[in-house]
Amino acid sequence: MYKVAVYSTKPYDKNFLQKAAQGHNVEFHYFEDSLSEETADFARGFEAVCIFVNDRATRHIVEKLAANGVRLIVLRSAGFNHVDLEAVADHGIKVVRVPAYSPYAVAEHALAMIMTLNRKTHRAFNRVRENNFSLNGLIGFDLHGKTVGVIGTGKIGSIFCKIMLGLGCNVIGNDPYPDEEVRKMGVTYHSLEELFRQSDIISLQCPLTPQTHHLINKDAIHLMKEGVMLINTSRGGLIDTKALITGLKSGKIGYLGMDVYEQEENLFFKDLSDQIIHDDLIMRLITFPNVLITSHQAFFTENAMKNIAETTVSNINQFLEAKALDNEVKSEKVHA
Repeated sequence: MYKVAVYSTKPYDKNFLQKAAQGHNVEFHYFEDSLSEETADFARGFEAVCIFVNDRATRHIVEKLAANGVRLIVLRSAGFNHVDLEAVADHGIKVVRVPAYSPYAVAEHALAMIMTLNRKTHRAFNRVRENNFSLNGLIGFDLHGKTVGVIGTGKIGSIFCKIMLGLGCNVIGNDPYPDEEVRKMGVTYHSLEELFRQSDIISLQCPLTPQTHHLINKDAIHLMKEGVMLINTSRGGLIDTKALITGLKSGKIGYLGMDVYEQEENLFFKDLSDQIIHDDLIMRLITFPNVLITSHQAFFTENAMKNIAETTVSNINQFLEAKALDNEVKSEKVHA
């Protein structure tokens, strides 16, 4: 059996991976800990590691994995910004990912955040449970006719565009590779600056790269409409959190929905209810009444978890059978 060390394991990960592995020559061994310098040696004796979004495969960690005999890093995610691709190439380690698990799950969660922030259903729910049936402070706006700016019109972004068009919104997009099918839906492409100026709602659906790091910063927020709604279901590093807080305090950002956070690896996917949180930035964000934060759950549907597990096993099988790796990730230098 091909032994794989699975990091950052939750009960639901184990359930779906075990089902997907049935009948295959793959044996998963589960660790609750995330991959770090302290836990890299857990992989000793394993030929592959399976990691999630908040595991870190830095050069030093990759060196440890290679020394322990690891030859394959299997990502349970589409994003790969948490892996040093040059380091894995230097050590002859292959990296595979899950490029698409359920783009509908993430796009629909973005809509859920928009609807919740707008109609304040989370606040209404809590009020009614306390026998408070007042409507004061719960007023929203019609989404119909609003301009929605979508940054990143790939698989998730294009589905989100379709959803918002279906609600009668004017949808504009920005992507370094405009999609003709998205254009045919009725989406027009604009520069980032123009998208910031025109949009009533901005949704981030793009990957985190060196070019998109802190894409939403002080200058970007300055260009936005007063009271803009900002939604991020992509990667936390796309937003400069300090600039975000300033924008919320000034009223420039009227609504914020975040399913991701740039320092989330120390927080998300954990129960910290009996601990003191030392991250002052997220604690400040939580105090705003117009901020909705979920802990990286946009992907979390049965469909998505099943697809992630099955693609993970398929990626491992391709490696075992020395086949071309359909979902391999390489550094740009390797491509060059």
